[in-house]
Amino acid sequence: MTHRPTPAPADTTDAPRLVHHQVDGPADAPLLILGPSLGTSMNLWEPQLPELARQYRIVRWDLPGHGGTPTDALTPTDGPTPETPTATVAALARLVLDLADSLGADRFAYAGVSLGGAVGAWLAAHHPGRVDSLAMVCSSARFGEPAAWRERAALVREKGLGPVAAATAARWFTPAFADSAPAREMVRALRDTVDPAGYAACCDALAAYDLRADLARITAPTLVVAGRQDPATPPAHARELTDHIPGASLVELPGASHLASVERPAPVLAALLGHLAEHPAHRAGPVPADRAAAGDDRSRHAAGMAVRRAVLGDAHVDRSIARTSALTAVFQDFITRYAWGEIWTRPGLSRRTRSCITLTALVARGHHDELSMHLRAALRNGLTPQEIQEVLLQSAIYCGVPAANTAFALADRVVDEYLTEHTPHPGTAETDS
Repeated sequence: MTHRPTPAPADTTDAPRLVHHQVDGPADAPLLILGPSLGTSMNLWEPQLPELARQYRIVRWDLPGHGGTPTDALTPTDGPTPETPTATVAALARLVLDLADSLGADRFAYAGVSLGGAVGAWLAAHHPGRVDSLAMVCSSARFGEPAAWRERAALVREKGLGPVAAATAARWFTPAFADSAPAREMVRALRDTVDPAGYAACCDALAAYDLRADLARITAPTLVVAGRQDPATPPAHARELTDHIPGASLVELPGASHLASVERPAPVLAALLGHLAEHPAHRAGPVPADRAAAGDDRSRHAAGMAVRRAVLGDAHVDRSIARTSALTAVFQDFITRYAWGEIWTRPGLSRRTRSCITLTALVARGHHDELSMHLRAALRNGLTPQEIQEVLLQSAIYCGVPAANTAFALADRVVDEYLTEHTPHPGTAETDS
């Protein structure tokens, strides 16, 4: 992945037990620990890092044998030999607690992808006093049959990561994204930089992991994010998490596979910012009231901007920002914080449902420019043309036939344009920008 500049100075240190990590963001901001997935490093979170580090003290860490953490970070003195290291999710969680302790953090928010999410769930279940909030991205309470993970561990120990890397893109990304530059870079990093022994040890951790019986013990506010095309942790795994973690909320992302944070970075950021804004974490130290209020506004603005971009698209938002004048700037800030940062970020309704409600309201009031914009947004949020048709038919009954007549004419044009833009032409291949 391409390195991105971060908004605050970073320092890289070694915590007790040799886990490698990096800290970004204000020193007095709430602590947010980000966990990686198997086969990746802390760079997995680079797409979200600039926005998150504006208002949180971000700590990213590497798994054993991944990034800067040595493979033997988890090798116990009375257990397997260094030649055949193994791991458990509980032991990985101990690394995170040691890391938090070294930073003087009694409590923290936690978000993790796949194995990194499992570490967070284990912490929230077994150390509830440490975890302010939890986000699990493309994760699970049990990652399939243990035998499959043991077989993969044995294969990697015998033949290295070549055979695994060859099949990884199909598990990590949708076919449309698998040949993109970020996808190719992540597969290359797996093949060239991850220690096979560390990868195999983490496979052992996944084989032994089963948190299903402990999900009800999780009391931290929990967000679960799933990729609808994820073969590794399908949406059914996410629904099991939300069904058994009290009060958990679920966001399912269309067009996303296992590494949704890379393939759909903006929606993942929006979901995470909304969750964190709804459930604030403890700060590293006391904050004056005026700074706290300003921080709340920044938080809402950042969450709102992320959701606004995810729903309306970068091109539309960039055009709106470019047209902002001294007169309209205050309104742009207001609508980003209020409509997008407080309402669209709320977990009580899915974005699909919010799009249905918005379309109906715009039909009723005759706001045709806004209706055109939100028809495109509804398609981005996953509504099908047939579902939009049903919304407009319902609107015809309750808002009036003339209003629906105009809405159908707009929808016919917008849907046709949208589908034309998003349908690949036969014989052409996608290129990287």
